[in-house]
Amino acid sequence: MSTKLPNLSQWLNSYDDPTILLGTDYRIVAANEQYRATYGDGRALEGRTCYEISHRANVPCDLAGEICPLKKSREIGQPSKALHIHHSPQGREYINVEIRPIKNSDGEITHYIEVLRTSGIANTEPHTQGLIGKSRAFQNMLSHVDRVASTKTTVLLLGETGTGKEVVAQTIHDRSQQQAHSFVPVECAGLVETLFESELFGHAKGAFTGATSEKMGLVEAAEGGTLFLDEIGEISLSEQVKLLRLLETGEYRRVGSTTARKANFRLVCATNKNLEAMVAEGIFREDLYYRINVFEIHLPPLRDRLEDLPILIDSMIQRAALDKPITFAPQTLLCLSGYEFPGNIRELKNIVERAALMCDGQAVLPQHLPAKFCSKMGAEIDSAKMLTLKEMEEQYLIQVLASFQGNRKSLAKQLGISERVLYRKLASLTI
Repeated sequence: MSTKLPNLSQWLNSYDDPTILLGTDYRIVAANEQYRATYGDGRALEGRTCYEISHRANVPCDLAGEICPLKKSREIGQPSKALHIHHSPQGREYINVEIRPIKNSDGEITHYIEVLRTSGIANTEPHTQGLIGKSRAFQNMLSHVDRVASTKTTVLLLGETGTGKEVVAQTIHDRSQQQAHSFVPVECAGLVETLFESELFGHAKGAFTGATSEKMGLVEAAEGGTLFLDEIGEISLSEQVKLLRLLETGEYRRVGSTTARKANFRLVCATNKNLEAMVAEGIFREDLYYRINVFEIHLPPLRDRLEDLPILIDSMIQRAALDKPITFAPQTLLCLSGYEFPGNIRELKNIVERAALMCDGQAVLPQHLPAKFCSKMGAEIDSAKMLTLKEMEEQYLIQVLASFQGNRKSLAKQLGISERVLYRKLASLTI
């Protein structure tokens, strides 16, 4: 049985965001004016696939390694959402894609409504602030951040040292209902046990020797905002009891005071430790673990998102406000791509700053880095044959072409060369 659809133009234009009507074959049946203005390219949209327009791809998202909300909606018969990188006049940007199925009187899905909303949660190009990346591992993490940020749900960030847990926590706060209030980071590893209560809850005048005046605690400072407890796995069992009481009752008392105060904050915690193992060992309370682990987000190590190296480095160069402009040569990026980065993004930042000091020109070369960063590359050269710089450059270009999803103009910009030079180099490749 066919589905009767209302006047398509009037219906779709009632949506404020770019919206299209899709058939079950991914092809556009109709589009509203906002979609045409944002994603139109001067050619007719009707009859073309959604993934051609948004991804400039010839296969659906799921076949390209992404979550396809249309496929998921078809499987579950309900609306579905996903965070994707789409092409737009502003470049490649993060977009929230919402799919809503349309069913006929027999309950069969005949069409889908696709609504697109700019996310702004991260950048796909070098930027001076916020989260930056486009690798699959980064996108997977970001999709979880995007889902939980606007809620009041307690979040637990898990990841190795230097993966950017505080930046992610700040992003969650900036996109939450608490964004107009304070974001209060607490370095738990730096809290002395004897002062834990005083720092967290504050103290009354005369509460102990040296307490010459009243002091506001960090919980009170986070009133209406977000309290970020970094390295929560470092707090002692006695401190865990005090924190658990705060979370269970929603109340606290300043040290030396009998007056109970109401706590009102959104909690985000982070750790590089295995809290489940600590619970099993009896060094982390199980009840506290379940209090803080409501929504878990794993931050990928840098070695799992090496595709992001060029834009992370460019962004760090912008943020460092160096005395001279520098770029990392292709062979240097290739060299770094073989390094494990135990210190993750924090270590990469140190590499960039040191390279800027060691480099007398504008191009950072492998010799400007300590030997350990290129040890894997050196081992490969020793075990095979000495490569010329031209051969190393060609290998790097082949690697970049296999993973880069933008156009040649943006690729040339990221490589720090002109578009004409890039075309000449690509023309000389033997692939």
